[in-house]
Amino acid sequence: MSDSPASAYDMSHVEEADERRTLAVIVDNEPGVLGRVVGLFSARGYNIESLTVAEVDRDRHRSRITIVTAGTAHTLEQIEAQLLRLVPVANVTDITRSKRGIERELALIKVAGEGDKRVEALRIAEIFRARVIDTTNKSFIFELTGASDKIDQFCALMDPLGLVEVSRTGVLSIKRGAEKG
Repeated sequence: MSDSPASAYDMSHVEEADERRTLAVIVDNEPGVLGRVVGLFSARGYNIESLTVAEVDRDRHRSRITIVTAGTAHTLEQIEAQLLRLVPVANVTDITRSKRGIERELALIKVAGEGDKRVEALRIAEIFRARVIDTTNKSFIFELTGASDKIDQFCALMDPLGLVEVSRTGVLSIKRGAEKG
């Protein structure tokens, strides 16, 4: 075995860590656009962790697709560049890399329990500022908004208390300030 230094051209030792990014993609609101955007990801083996879509400008027929994905910095740059090449894409903004970016998610969480577990579920809900939007003698449905980590933590605490079901919107994002983002 040789003790010679590695070649400057040998990049196999360099490993980039995966990063999580939230991309806001403004697209023309027309049939097939979402399929094209999702197809770009699946054709290249990229994963989508969260996807939300809604029309945001009726006059200009524009929709906003918020995509949460992960990959190396290089892969994420490629994703952004490839999205911009799609004809119906007007703009791509990396919300995660913006110092002014805000990300939130909405979740509905059903918890069934009685007695002490019911009291503890209500106590935790108050700490997390979750609203009770439905209740029966044996269950609650909580509404919780916030960062994805906050929702994950709330669900983890509710699990031993009788977590039944979780429904999440996926991440929504926007930039602070007066200008469009």
